[in-house]
Amino acid sequence: MANLLDQLKSMTTVVADSGDINSIKKYKPTDSTTNPSLIAAAAGMPEYQSIVDDVLQTAREKAGESASDEDVAAAAFKSLAVAFGRKILDIVPGRVSTEVDARLSYDTEATLAAARDIIAQYDAVGISRERILVKIASTWEGIKAAEILETEGIHCNLTLLFGLHQAIACAEAKVTLISPFVGRILDWYKHETGKDYVGADDPGVQSVTEIYHYYKKFGYKTVVMGASFRNIGEIIELAGCDLLTIAPKLLEELSTTEGTLVKKLDAAHSAADPIQKITIDKATFEKMHAENKMASDKLKEGIEGFSKALEELEQLLAKRLSELPKPTAA
Repeated sequence: MANLLDQLKSMTTVVADSGDINSIKKYKPTDSTTNPSLIAAAAGMPEYQSIVDDVLQTAREKAGESASDEDVAAAAFKSLAVAFGRKILDIVPGRVSTEVDARLSYDTEATLAAARDIIAQYDAVGISRERILVKIASTWEGIKAAEILETEGIHCNLTLLFGLHQAIACAEAKVTLISPFVGRILDWYKHETGKDYVGADDPGVQSVTEIYHYYKKFGYKTVVMGASFRNIGEIIELAGCDLLTIAPKLLEELSTTEGTLVKKLDAAHSAADPIQKITIDKATFEKMHAENKMASDKLKEGIEGFSKALEELEQLLAKRLSELPKPTAA
């Protein structure tokens, strides 16, 4: 009998949720995603020190001798995610997602500039835009930035997505892909209610299921990539989703578990879903967001968490830079 991972790959595009290149090689996903926390973790691993050092040396050369280690590190982190992305693209046949600085999440213009810079770095080394997804937080400002970027041929992955209002706004903005966070939704409900949830009763599973059927029923081209899983039970319940991005630990569990995997999400069943179409403008988005305490709490927490991870990464880079030999004058 085939393992669950192989069966899942036959009905869903499997994506590795990791910056660990060795894990990506092992599980052979189609695509890969990263975020600030994952990049920070990978940057601290000895096996990737050469990648980090190369980025730091290049940033130091560009900044000049008068720049402080802190300034050089702040510039370097913008290139580090792209450096990992380039390595990942040597392994996966599909795409990599590279994230915009989370501290820009409420600034449309700054998000546009950062996204264009990411794409310019990939363009400079001859990597096709078709292989890159720029990750942007699903704030109203982030969604509006993504809407503009998509018209420029820059494909976007809208992340930190917790509510139907965010999903609809993304679809109407014609973004390429969304990443609803299954496990973080579960975390919130467990904390609020003190209950545990399994299988189809999992609120994160229910949220992604609702979004999936909404998109298919109303003919949106934006695809759904479930993310942030806490257990393989959530993955099993979302088999058939367009894409699922899965951490190495859960990929391992799926690859060593045998059984019959049933396709739970199927576009053929979406037309029968009773949900009604909702038109989202800024006022409606903000009203629905304010009324959805879970989405409000988790979006705020997620942006703060990724921002903190970036600050820690900058500190790690500054420390590493201080340990590298200074360039000698010509």
